[in-house]
Amino acid sequence: RAELRRMTVLEYDPEAPMAQEYRTLARKIDDNKMMNIPTPIEMDDLEQLLVDFGMVEADMGDAVVRTKAQEAALV
Repeated sequence: RAELRRMTVLEYDPEAPMAQEYRTLARKIDDNKMMNIPTPIEMDDLEQLLVDFGMVEADMGDAVVRTKAQEAALV
């Protein structure tokens, strides 16, 4: 709902569970003392990871995203 009003979750509903998730994430980022700078991953490598972990299917070289119903059918 927040995005439909062009607001952040914290602006729209500061008490929402998702707002708390964002606060937790921000706290973890702020408290992180490792100071590592991530190395970007190439799109081909990302797609291969998604295939390897079963999040997408390889279909003639193109990744196809599964719907929730398709994911449920696999279980």
